[in-house]
Amino acid sequence: MSTLTRTRGSSVPPGIPTSPRRRRRPRHLSTRDRVVAALLLAVPLVLSLAFVWFPALSTVLLSFTRWNGVGGLHTEPCDPALPPVLNNGCVNGVQNYHQAATNYPEFWPAVQHNLIWLAVFVVIATPLGMLFAVVIDRGISGSRMYQSILFLPVMLSLALIGIIWEFVYSQNYGVINTVIGRAGDSNAIDWLGDPDLNLWAVLLEATWRQAGYVMVLYLAGLKAVDPTLREAARVDGANPWQTFWQVVFPAMKPINIVVMVITVIESLRAFDLVYITNKGINGLELLSVLVTSNIVGETQRVGFGSALGVVLLLISLVPICLFLRQTFRREETQ
Repeated sequence: MSTLTRTRGSSVPPGIPTSPRRRRRPRHLSTRDRVVAALLLAVPLVLSLAFVWFPALSTVLLSFTRWNGVGGLHTEPCDPALPPVLNNGCVNGVQNYHQAATNYPEFWPAVQHNLIWLAVFVVIATPLGMLFAVVIDRGISGSRMYQSILFLPVMLSLALIGIIWEFVYSQNYGVINTVIGRAGDSNAIDWLGDPDLNLWAVLLEATWRQAGYVMVLYLAGLKAVDPTLREAARVDGANPWQTFWQVVFPAMKPINIVVMVITVIESLRAFDLVYITNKGINGLELLSVLVTSNIVGETQRVGFGSALGVVLLLISLVPICLFLRQTFRREETQ
């Protein structure tokens, strides 16, 4: 005999027996679901290990060897009395790093140029991209057209960007020399051949592209900011400048971290533009170009090129780690 119950606020009319609620049993994954989940986890993991972590760890290990890419590796230390050909594949410890710092004249200019590249991206390209994003986000007339124009360099390959700017900097038919009346003249400015000018000329090309990239990232961040924050700041009497720097910009902290990391990576892996210009010589030495020229160039010094790659990795990790440390420290103190 069932018990008639009626709870307060219940929609069950009196006189109808109520049954106790059944507890939901935990759903068990079927064999097919487990296989699919395992594949979704395993495939990206295997690809990441094969194409990211294994090459990175192999580069670190190869940086302590003297290897030209041909033949096998062995664990015996190098014999200083033997020529490099007979010492191929041996372990030479930190000799590659010592040689890069002391007996490789292109190393320190390349480090200096990479740091200049990073400084220009941080001081000019990133604020310029942020400015573009803020102006377009305010809904000015023709914002879609401006956004497409500014993002166009990002969609182009770096090789094509170098070719486009060749028509701007060329001594014989370049736009700049034509405007100043020196095109084809003996007094024409060699923008890409002069060691005092070519780095800054190529940096202008890179900034043109990087600003559009940063603009898109900050546009996404501005769209994600809660509109009530701006309204509250406006009610409190804050002007647009104060609203952005004191309310909107701190709310975009995740985007700021992404932009910082991407800026460091893009500046330190710069390769295409300088290699197209003059193969990274005569004032355009960069660590990425030196790594390529030693590994796949005529010298075929894989161990030495790997050491340069490790140096480039360490340089890129320093500013990223410092920035992330400061960011997380501020979050803990708040």
